[in-house]
Amino acid sequence: MDGFVSAFNETGTLAVHHNAEDTIPLCLSFGNLLSVFCKTFCNRDYGHIVADFAAKSSPDFEYSVEVLDVIAIAIVASSAAFTAKFAHILAVSDEDGYVSLFDTRRKFPVTANFEENTEKVKICDWVSHQNAVFDTCWIKEDTQILTASGDQTIKLWDVQEHKCLGVLTGHTGSVKSMCPHPTNSDIIVSGSRDGSFRIWDLRCKSVANSRQGEVGIYSMSGVNGAHISSQARRTRRGKAASMSITSVLCLKDQVSVATAGAVDSVLKFWDTRNLKCSVAQTCPCPQSTEKQSLHGISSLSQDESGIFLSASCMDNRIYLYNTLQLEKGPLKSFSGCRIESFFVKSAISPDASNIVSGSSDGNAYVWKVDKPLEDPTVLKTHDGEVTAVNWCSSDIGKFATCSDDFTVRIWNKNSYVSRTQCASVIRRRVMAIPNTECKMLLNNGKKYPKTNEDVVLPDHTLHPISSPTPITPPKMNISEGHRNQLSSGFDSNAPSQKTPESALKSPSSVLNPPSSLKRTIRDYFSASPKIM
Repeated sequence: MDGFVSAFNETGTLAVHHNAEDTIPLCLSFGNLLSVFCKTFCNRDYGHIVADFAAKSSPDFEYSVEVLDVIAIAIVASSAAFTAKFAHILAVSDEDGYVSLFDTRRKFPVTANFEENTEKVKICDWVSHQNAVFDTCWIKEDTQILTASGDQTIKLWDVQEHKCLGVLTGHTGSVKSMCPHPTNSDIIVSGSRDGSFRIWDLRCKSVANSRQGEVGIYSMSGVNGAHISSQARRTRRGKAASMSITSVLCLKDQVSVATAGAVDSVLKFWDTRNLKCSVAQTCPCPQSTEKQSLHGISSLSQDESGIFLSASCMDNRIYLYNTLQLEKGPLKSFSGCRIESFFVKSAISPDASNIVSGSSDGNAYVWKVDKPLEDPTVLKTHDGEVTAVNWCSSDIGKFATCSDDFTVRIWNKNSYVSRTQCASVIRRRVMAIPNTECKMLLNNGKKYPKTNEDVVLPDHTLHPISSPTPITPPKMNISEGHRNQLSSGFDSNAPSQKTPESALKSPSSVLNPPSSLKRTIRDYFSASPKIM
């Protein structure tokens, strides 16, 4: 990053309070800008776009599968980006059961009174549960929101009318985490303190209503005791170690689920078409001793591509995995924060460039993914344990943090050119400079007076990652049969052959993806070692 400096600056602070009383925020969730794009892309509705582009191009040039895929993604994303209306809206849930929505696009001074800021940017709030709300997520193009609570239920809400559309019942402990399916938001996966994760279909509603007139929704399937370790020791009171599921993720292959628990640092991956046992497992130290391995995981997150997965571990480290190379263990780890409670979360940015984490020392920490050994950026403005964090998908580098100090803070990544620039930096800017100045710069490398025509490209464009071990998605071999699928729309996730085992064990259910989508995490780990 020669010649450039980047920093995360606080752009606003919100106070979380109701009826003139402060309350502790527990979860943050920005609206999902790419929800429409992901649904369109994965359902292969863009095949005609690729065909039209190829037809209008030179017939002498043969486009590879990868090039056509990138073209389709760019075209679909550019049109879908405008359909998500609430990507800038931040949902905050708290200990008192409220859900509050804030418009983070509205400008307010950092130095102003927190309560005044809150009133300026708050859109609405309502009581969603008579208990703490531990997780929230947006679905249905951000027109509905799900809330997971300590009352052992999940509720589905109409965002505009604040009306409860259904209650998901079946867990026997606090619901700690949930995640919607990447292409079908009617499918939800949740994890609970009762040690189970469950799969729900919001379309399968019960005829009977609750006393409050709310429609009941019951789980389709699930796994009990998903993270009970054989190494679990007894506590002094003779109580068994926690078996709580702390985090769940629906992976981008549309059929796999990742789960983590409080008992140890093992990540488990499940094929939702056959939940008898996990298809793969991994942990930071497969050869570690019993004492070293009993660190729980407080949260999981994945980037927008689904290739990289981060796990926030109670050993005060955050581990980064490649979901297609789990047998290698974590690619990198990030340290510096203190994770002393399961309320402290971390999240990888949608573009996989940064990881942000809360900390029990009252700070937030931000690492560069390609430079794990570099000291993290420390954000020191909170006065209590920093817990939940969340990235905004519509603004690159924007995220929110919340703390036990009853506040939520909004941050933005700012990059600017330093006063001293090396010759290589100047040469990289030549394409944005008038011809006369270009010649001057190439001849002697001197600085030039800034004009209105100057364009400073983003730092990630000017300076590609030069890490000795860069993180890149693994290359996939594409068969000739795979290329022939272009005539009906390209599917980048389909292998040349279907896995025989998955073909035999795929029941006909709403969880099954389209017939063209056959690659799962099982295809990469046909014989993954079991890690206890």
